[in-house]
Amino acid sequence: MTPRVVHSSLHGRACRGKKGAMKSVAASTILGIGHYVPSKVVTNDDLAKLMSTSDEWIQQRTGIKERRYIEHSGIGASDLALPAVKMALEHAGLASEKDVDAIVFATLSPDHNFPGSGCFLGHKLGLPGVPALDVRNQCSGFLYGLSIADAWVRGGVYRHVLLVGAEVHSTGIELADRGRDVAVLFGDGAGAAIIGPATDPDQGLRSIKLHADGSGAKDLWLEAPASAYVPRLTKEMMDEGKHFPAMNGKQVFRWATEKMPEVSRAVLEEAKISAGDIDLFVPHQANLRINQLVCQKLGIPESKAVANIEKYGNTTAATIPLGLSEAWREGRCRRGSNVLMAAFGSGYTWGAAVLKL
Repeated sequence: MTPRVVHSSLHGRACRGKKGAMKSVAASTILGIGHYVPSKVVTNDDLAKLMSTSDEWIQQRTGIKERRYIEHSGIGASDLALPAVKMALEHAGLASEKDVDAIVFATLSPDHNFPGSGCFLGHKLGLPGVPALDVRNQCSGFLYGLSIADAWVRGGVYRHVLLVGAEVHSTGIELADRGRDVAVLFGDGAGAAIIGPATDPDQGLRSIKLHADGSGAKDLWLEAPASAYVPRLTKEMMDEGKHFPAMNGKQVFRWATEKMPEVSRAVLEEAKISAGDIDLFVPHQANLRINQLVCQKLGIPESKAVANIEKYGNTTAATIPLGLSEAWREGRCRRGSNVLMAAFGSGYTWGAAVLKL
């Protein structure tokens, strides 16, 4: 049955055959990748001036040395996404005004509660009428978005899907002793990828698997404001710090170090390749200790893994595209490289993907 397309025919952007029918493709791949981080560097010593912590304490527990914060008020997730998108389009040799058919925007820190940041980004890119979907799967958001983009491209619904992960955490964390354990972890940043048809039959997304388990939802969450409460936010909630994120670090660590290797093995098996065939491993950057243990369990040398958490902290939905973009520009991967991506985060949600660039 031919899929139905909304809007795309208006722009002639859908991947159509000679008679206007939708044209499916064998596989999707990353045609271009880009990233952006704000210029403001915040070191562990800077945070130590605001709360009871130290550079040694943070590095020992997380591997983080510094992170980036937006330079001033008024900068949202879609603003950070814009330069990352332009870099990705340039890398792919495409132009946003005629080559982007749909937007998938992964973030837990949207510009505003509604509408979605994808709509704001589409307007900034000058793309009226192009559909935009926000994905709220936190640290796993980029992989969830990749699954959507892959299905759209393979099904012939859209030819080029812009997939973004972008976060502004610095305006939503508690820079005081009470919020210390969470505040030291997060930074601002963005990554973007252009997903389109693979032209080489040997290239493309080989396997992707996604999971969720809400039993751990309150181990890493933001309680308020919430539609479950009337009113959604009160002075008492703010006094208790319920409008700041909270985390059960031990539980998150335990789940992450179990589920990331497990789902990684599953996609490797489905793709019919071994861990030894992986040229680059791009894990979500939540904690250096987590990723070191995941590498150990998978038998992947740390030299093949992206580890930029020391510079940026946890940028949530942006960590995987940001890491892949940097690695590509550093020459750590190229066309034909086998890339493994894995993430675990709030929800709980987790997933992994194997891609031959």
